Amino acid sequence: MDYVRLFEEWNWVLQAFVVVFAALMLDYAQRRVMGRVQRTLEVRTKTVWDEALIAAVRRPLSLLIWVLGIAFAADIARKATDAEIFVAVGPIRELGVIAAFTWFLLRLVRNAEAAYKAGAERKEVNADITTIDALSKLLRMSVLITATLVALQTMGYSIAGVLAFGGIGGIAVGFAARDLLANFFGGLMIMLDRPFSVGDWIRSPDREIEGTVEDISWRLTRIRTFDARPLYVPNATFSTITVENPSRMHNRRIYETVGIRYDDADEMAGIVADVKAMLQSHPDIEPGRLIMVNFNSFAPSSLDFFIYTFTKTVDWARFHEVKQDVLLKIVEIIGNHGAEIAFPTSTVHVPGGLALKEEAEPAIKFPVKMVEDAGE
Repeated sequence: MDYVRLFEEWNWVLQAFVVVFAALMLDYAQRRVMGRVQRTLEVRTKTVWDEALIAAVRRPLSLLIWVLGIAFAADIARKATDAEIFVAVGPIRELGVIAAFTWFLLRLVRNAEAAYKAGAERKEVNADITTIDALSKLLRMSVLITATLVALQTMGYSIAGVLAFGGIGGIAVGFAARDLLANFFGGLMIMLDRPFSVGDWIRSPDREIEGTVEDISWRLTRIRTFDARPLYVPNATFSTITVENPSRMHNRRIYETVGIRYDDADEMAGIVADVKAMLQSHPDIEPGRLIMVNFNSFAPSSLDFFIYTFTKTVDWARFHEVKQDVLLKIVEIIGNHGAEIAFPTSTVHVPGGLALKEEAEPAIKFPVKMVEDAGE
């Protein structure tokens, strides 16, 4: 009889154990099923969303199962013992559900961002990395703000009061953090207008800013200079300066002036014609852009002609290789015409000419005084 009474008194412990064990088995089963589904999707589909969804849901789903299972077991214990501590089970269960759902959304955004970035780097997805960064940051911020407001509402706080307080406090915060807000909106404009993206080479003629963009955050943009120094520029700066983006050029320009001697004036027309023909047939020169080769200047020591053309490549290192090849071909063309490239020289003309004597007498004669020693 005592055993029956003891079983009735502690029956809730067995029920709670069964609930926790069921949660354990359910979590184990979902992990196995989700893992198998994820491996199948990786092999059979090329869509990034299904893999990102399954990878994002696995751990939050485990959290949700355990939160609900433990909360159910705690309800059983509360009904059996009437302990005051179990009163908090309801709010904790609701906050756990909100946390699991928020975690799932954050993981989904992160996985989708990683998948799209990998696809953009492999040229499989037509997307800009900077735009992906901006959208992911906005989505994460929206999820966190919404989750916070829902959690506050769940805990009994009025969202309307919180928003009203935030509006009043936002005025004071706005005055105290003007620079921070300016940088925030500056980063937002960069991400929306996209004057440059991560990986672009940019420079500013207004400031000593030049290098490759490594990261665009809400407050700062990190630029790696050509001597490998990191440069951190507040985003508000870009709203007040001019920014050049050479990475988005369609072509690079070659604009050089070459001079030949005045003695080779008769060869100028042939040299100019051959140089222009060489540029028109060069495989690395853009044929659809303007090509100009013209004699244009009587310089003090040379007759100058200029070349004006564009390369097909925009890569900086490759551009200099093409430019070197063009200049060497110009040197060869000038030599083939029997001409020479001029360098600064001076010719002195003396009226009547100069006559040199065989034995030139010194211009100044110094008197020689012989001193005899009276003792010798």
